[in-house]
Amino acid sequence: MTATMDFARAAEALMGVPFRFRGGDPDTGLDCIGLVRAALLACGRQPPSLPPYAMRNLDPSRLADLLPQAGFTAAQGAAEPGDLLLLQPSAAQFHLAIVGTQGQLVHAHGGLGRVVASPSPLPWPMVARWRLRPS
Repeated sequence: MTATMDFARAAEALMGVPFRFRGGDPDTGLDCIGLVRAALLACGRQPPSLPPYAMRNLDPSRLADLLPQAGFTAAQGAAEPGDLLLLQPSAAQFHLAIVGTQGQLVHAHGGLGRVVASPSPLPWPMVARWRLRPS
């Protein structure tokens, strides 16, 4: 099994966990950043500490700068299970989603109040995509 498939399966195992802004614990709720963190931990990776973040943000670079420390590299070519997507639902909002094992997008959906799998593509522009390197 590959690191990316492990990451995709770990994200899928979190489906149904309640949404909670700034949530980083599956027992109490996850937001999109917390989902990535929890999935990394579940597949044996140690994510870096997160800086404070807001729901509305014009610059996702602080988060993107941490991704290499978590084992991610910029992805090229077609999307694969386990790829991490940075999406932009609005001008001042960014959102993370993980490509699932069947190509669906696993993400913490604030409106639905839980981690869900949505058909791909979501209606938001993709800003960047990363892939987990083997450990």
